[in-house]
Amino acid sequence: MHLLIPANPSLTMPPNFLDEILLSQKRGEARGLPSICSSHPWVLKAALQETLKVSRTYRVLLIESTCNQVNQFGGYTGMTPADFIAYVHGLVLENGFPLDRLVLGGDHLGPGPWQKESARSAMQKAADMLRAYVQAGYTKLHLDASMRLADDDPARPLDVELSARRSAFLARVAEETLAKVSEPSQGFQGLRYVIGSEVPVPGGATFHEEGLHVTEVADTRRTLELTQAAFAAEGLESAWERVIALVVQPGVEFGDDFVLDYAPAAARPLSQFAETIPFVYEAHSTDYQTGLALRSLVRDHFAILKVGPALTYAFREAVFALAGMENELLPSQSSRLVETLEATMLRNPADWRAHYHGTPQEQAFARKYSLSDRSRYYWGDPQVQSSLASLLQNLGEKPLPRTLLSQFLPLQLERILSGQIGNSPQALILDKINSVLVSYISACG
Repeated sequence: MHLLIPANPSLTMPPNFLDEILLSQKRGEARGLPSICSSHPWVLKAALQETLKVSRTYRVLLIESTCNQVNQFGGYTGMTPADFIAYVHGLVLENGFPLDRLVLGGDHLGPGPWQKESARSAMQKAADMLRAYVQAGYTKLHLDASMRLADDDPARPLDVELSARRSAFLARVAEETLAKVSEPSQGFQGLRYVIGSEVPVPGGATFHEEGLHVTEVADTRRTLELTQAAFAAEGLESAWERVIALVVQPGVEFGDDFVLDYAPAAARPLSQFAETIPFVYEAHSTDYQTGLALRSLVRDHFAILKVGPALTYAFREAVFALAGMENELLPSQSSRLVETLEATMLRNPADWRAHYHGTPQEQAFARKYSLSDRSRYYWGDPQVQSSLASLLQNLGEKPLPRTLLSQFLPLQLERILSGQIGNSPQALILDKINSVLVSYISACG
């Protein structure tokens, strides 16, 4: 079977920011787009502000939520898709960001949250979730039905053809939903789809891995052919023309205490294959990659770079550094933020227990310092929020001493001295997060 795809499918549609990335890549330009996979308010504020700083060359901000994070039942954030968009729009207005430069995406949209249920039940809930995402206003949808459900064959991985049929079914649900809610006068551009799934667990590996199997070109081609055939069987030829990217495994991953760096030579066959198809790749788990690795990924057609835990890890680093300064300056009125966070994680272990292993001491170390950063699930807790507010108030009454900044946040001290940021806890936190964002923005051209 051959890939029956137009040479430049996006040229038949109205201009779209995601299409611009795709077309730029097909013109041979190393251009990409970071995908901010986080609901953390400090992370999103930093992303909005940093994108505004480089508005002349970097025009759009892509923010995504996952199926576990945001769904029709609230997900682990407690937000439905409509809630999440309202929340993001509030931050957009608060930070003076142009709403027309915001793209909202849904990640791993499929039956993933309901894998222990029957296929009929899980797929019905997945369809309801797609409807909620489209009705809320998401326009970039990653369709992922690659997981085995309760009544699928437990002896082997899910058949790729079945996964493709399920993804196409979800695409049809999304198309039919949009047709009911869109207004022709709004300049209908249609949804944009990402297909496929990466090997690693979203959010970081659970155990240390010595290496990853880079997706084979033959498997990539088969996924494309089977998914295109499934779209055609659903009468979705026009929707297939709006598939912009494919998720594959380029060989990058991270876990509690390791990072697998991108090796361009290992991914060269995938990179060369991308030049023969009208798609780009979407790379997941790119957190903690070096700036050089990120630039190499974009050059090799991994044009959409997912990042999440690295951003909340930077936030956690900044806050812990501020807590260290607070202990030196105001020991008698300390917010005890680090201790409060630890107590909260111990009291509610559901979001870290299955991920952190070893002795009690090793688990305690991981709760604070793991690159997987499961602490990101706990910053919204009322007690943690109260401690954070106390920390910021305690340290915000006067400029922080140069000596403590040199000890705890030396890079930020340099930026204070050069006049790039102010000497305040808030400025230090945002700058720490921005140090990660800048690597992605720079890599994306």
